[in-house]
Amino acid sequence: MVIVVIPTYNERDNLDPILDAVLKALPEAHVLVVDDSSPDGTGQLADAWAERVPERVSVLHRLEKCGLGAAYVAAYGHVLKRWPEVQFVFQMDADFSHDPAHVRLMLEAAQEAGLVIGSRYAAGGRVENWPLPRLLLSRMGTWYARLATGLPVADCTAGFKCFRADALRAIDLAGIRSNGYCFQIEMTYRAWQAGFNVVEVPIVFRERTHGESKLDWLIAFEAIRVVTRLGIRRLLGREPRAMQDDKARGGASQKGQDR
Repeated sequence: MVIVVIPTYNERDNLDPILDAVLKALPEAHVLVVDDSSPDGTGQLADAWAERVPERVSVLHRLEKCGLGAAYVAAYGHVLKRWPEVQFVFQMDADFSHDPAHVRLMLEAAQEAGLVIGSRYAAGGRVENWPLPRLLLSRMGTWYARLATGLPVADCTAGFKCFRADALRAIDLAGIRSNGYCFQIEMTYRAWQAGFNVVEVPIVFRERTHGESKLDWLIAFEAIRVVTRLGIRRLLGREPRAMQDDKARGGASQKGQDR
């Protein structure tokens, strides 16, 4: 079973087309919309989908906007409890910056990986329509995360992911403290440290055309703080060391390319 988690806040203009595209790209998938009480009616629109096609779409309503990380943690717990037979769990944005055309290739890669990343910075991936400051912030975030944590991943801050369910179960979700930009880094780091191989599939990332970005500088500063803490804990040996051998434990790799 495949579950696709899509968090939303004021994504009414994007919801119909993104659900259409995802359900067509993965006919076997069930989509869980996680709505943080969007004032624009996104949650009600998602409910209409769930009433019309309950076998394909369901909705998790949260009472307030508490951040992307909190939304995903709540969604993962819900998925693992409600669908214990689930095998793969995707996470992706509602704004088409994560193209549903990539999900089939990512799912194929997940057959042999604990975590598959839709990577902007692996060879063959790219970003379109981002202003230079935003691109530099993202690149610097990935550089610092790699330096601090040792992650052998080209796109540490990627939000387009496919987890194998056993990788999610191995992560202490209750212990995840990051709630913004760095949530993506921490989840990748936790999966890697738990011994799961991480594969990157190159994607084309396009800036949203509807709605507003939720990224701000406070989120970036949180990323610096949390990533530094992860790096210090790693240096002090407070995290289990994973991935000692790429062959035996499955080191991070990019699909179709040696790293």
